[in-house]
Amino acid sequence: MATPPRITVIGTGYLGATHAASMAELGFEVLGLDVVPEKVELLSRGEVPMYEPGLEDVLRRHVPGVEGSTGRLRFTTSFEEAGDFGDVHFLCVNTPQKHGEYACDMSYVDTAVSSLAPHLKRPALVVGKSTVPVGSAARLAALLREKAPAGAGAELAWNPEFLREGYAVKDTLHPDRIVVGVGSERAEALLREVYASAIADGTPFLVTDYPTAELVKVSANSFLATKISFINAMAEVCEAAGGDVARLAEALGYDDRIGPKFLRAGIGFGGGCLPKDIRAFMARAGELGADQALTFLREIDSINMRRRGQMVDMAREIVGGSFLGVRVGVLGAAFKPDSDDVRDSPALNVAGQIHLQGGQVTVYDPRGMDNAARLFPTLGYADSALEAVRGADVVLHLTEWREFRDLDPAALGEVAGRRVLLDGRNALDPDRWRKAGWTYRAMGRPGA
Repeated sequence: MATPPRITVIGTGYLGATHAASMAELGFEVLGLDVVPEKVELLSRGEVPMYEPGLEDVLRRHVPGVEGSTGRLRFTTSFEEAGDFGDVHFLCVNTPQKHGEYACDMSYVDTAVSSLAPHLKRPALVVGKSTVPVGSAARLAALLREKAPAGAGAELAWNPEFLREGYAVKDTLHPDRIVVGVGSERAEALLREVYASAIADGTPFLVTDYPTAELVKVSANSFLATKISFINAMAEVCEAAGGDVARLAEALGYDDRIGPKFLRAGIGFGGGCLPKDIRAFMARAGELGADQALTFLREIDSINMRRRGQMVDMAREIVGGSFLGVRVGVLGAAFKPDSDDVRDSPALNVAGQIHLQGGQVTVYDPRGMDNAARLFPTLGYADSALEAVRGADVVLHLTEWREFRDLDPAALGEVAGRRVLLDGRNALDPDRWRKAGWTYRAMGRPGA
């Protein structure tokens, strides 16, 4: 039986740490690489630098030194070690938005390829998983051939990730599809070997060219962003017309051409992917001369950002027109539940705007408190939902954690200054809160 390929993962942030641990879980020998020594030390101890359900358990099953570990997963800061070790090298580095621009910052990807390539002395496959502007793979493949001692033996493939924060381990071990952009049959065969378990379970395996593979992730994110912003635009119309966007969304969702997912109106999307990906997509389309094809994404972005300001306006109106001296309890800091990620978080953006307008804001989030405090140190933070609500003139529900859905409205009412709740996610039960004496308001829904 042939020896399975050995795998390296370049970049061990959210994507890379999950991919490395999951590959070890699938039985591969894995070496994770990061240029931040502190992150390598943390992961080597079986600890993760972010909250992701189930990830630390998987990690600890495979890093050396943990009782019962397989020892299949190690971490390093050495590109030379990675080059010597791996047969398949997954690129999982960050591709943030450039400062002051819509375009994607490719410096981390370029540096990773340039640093790894000189150490590829035998045939190897470098597999990009980061979300990049279309056209990047062809350029990186040429860079790889130029800098690698193995020459044409150092091939490139593109294999976009489709991870959902909160479900990343499941999405890696049991993906809903695998897309690979390849330049040779050898590259395809290697990736079929890496993903043999998922393929055997029936996961579709789509083989494409480089540009198509690069376009899949940004296209998917753009579609999801469009669906979210559509229902938020309908919420604005409902507010003007006296309709109920929750009932409207329910009716739309029964149409199997549309479906119910991503049709919950609220304060919009955030995080480290959707906002920057749709902006980078627009920028790249402009560079390609296809900017008119994606002009609708500007309005999608605009609708999404507008929702945050509208939540602030709704809160200001309900407390009498000014936040000065007003105590505001905020439930939620992460951009979505089951995550501690506060990047471009609508919840924190709303909390920050209210604070800047004179409100006394106290925030509670089950997992995102430390990250939120680093980003917004001037906000107040509480150790529980009850403490965040204590003395509040208005309570804002801004991240739809299950913990918040399970709260006892009567118990919170006992400590709140006023029983006024604004549901920025349309995720709580209005009847339950109103029966406990709360004034319940949500975006796009009747006030009573």
